[in-house]
Amino acid sequence: MDPESNRPLEGIVIADLTHVLAGPFASMTLADLGARVIKIERPGLGDDTRAFPPFKAGKSAYFATINHSKESISLDLKSAPDRSVFEQIISRSDVILENYRPGVMERLGYGWEELHERHPRLIYGAVSGFGHSGPDALKPAYDMVVQARGGIMSITGERNREPVRVGASIGDLAAGMFLAQGILAALLHREKTGRGQKVDVAMLDSQLALLEHAISLTSVTGTPPRPSGARHPSITPFETFHAEDTLFVIAAGNDALFQRLCNVLDLPLADDARFATNPERCKNARLLKRLIEAVTIDKPASYWIEKLTREGIPTGPIQNVKEVLEDPQILARNMVVDVLDRDGKAAFVAAGNPIKMSELADPSDRPAAPLLDEDRAAILEWLDH
Repeated sequence: MDPESNRPLEGIVIADLTHVLAGPFASMTLADLGARVIKIERPGLGDDTRAFPPFKAGKSAYFATINHSKESISLDLKSAPDRSVFEQIISRSDVILENYRPGVMERLGYGWEELHERHPRLIYGAVSGFGHSGPDALKPAYDMVVQARGGIMSITGERNREPVRVGASIGDLAAGMFLAQGILAALLHREKTGRGQKVDVAMLDSQLALLEHAISLTSVTGTPPRPSGARHPSITPFETFHAEDTLFVIAAGNDALFQRLCNVLDLPLADDARFATNPERCKNARLLKRLIEAVTIDKPASYWIEKLTREGIPTGPIQNVKEVLEDPQILARNMVVDVLDRDGKAAFVAAGNPIKMSELADPSDRPAAPLLDEDRAAILEWLDH
């Protein structure tokens, strides 16, 4: 069977009103799984990220790498002719996605209640800063705001230094991932019941969902964790270590791995009461780090990574993004793909699809991101049939 014709979301149509990152990341994920995504953009301007640098040949790499594999039509939802086109698209869609503040779609006449009454099988996916309920539902938010308010920044960075945001936009990206999960679950539910439903994802909620150890520590001890740099607060040794030339990481996540680590480093610590168990190692983490680094500082990181890997101890280099894009393991998993231009030539580089499925094609390139309103004629022709 041709995997290209057997994509799990083949035949699913998504009307995508989202812009910038959280919503477009969700719709990109769904497009990678086979959905047809019709991106509905503002006339003249389109998605804000069309103006985000860096640019290549006048086009935004940011926009291209998040919006490949989609179609574009520009519609003014306050214009009667454009509303007519939009309503035709909705009538033939399985999913609508939006990331406006709560109330905007209702004012336009396209809120969940109105659409559900007219299109009971339609799935309505909404992503916003604070969700569609609660006292702060109407407040604006960006990634930075939810990282700060959601607790992530309080545990990120070095102790006794100012809080820092996570380098990736995980406020948006986590919400986008949860939205995609919710849409998939709603599609499965519709198969069973014939009914669509609303999927309401908040960026702030999504940050809380990422705080696995921080929540458990706080709830048990009553004291919120502080930043611990690269070190895991509940597992030791599980952090960066200095070698002769640079830092590298060791993640000895259990007693057996710690025993092996001690053997490799020729350190008689596995039976030392201060380090014999993980709770004791966590209490004495700073001392243990110094003892390990007294050994690792004498050889290059590559030496230790090779030696530790040979003994089955999780370890690795700290790579910059250029090095990641050249990593043989990453390349072997087809996690670096080309985004094509209008002529079918490689124009941009994007992350591949991390969801590997036995019957899902995993091509090494992606169709070009659409020009603003590029697919109007094709979409209107589709609506006429």
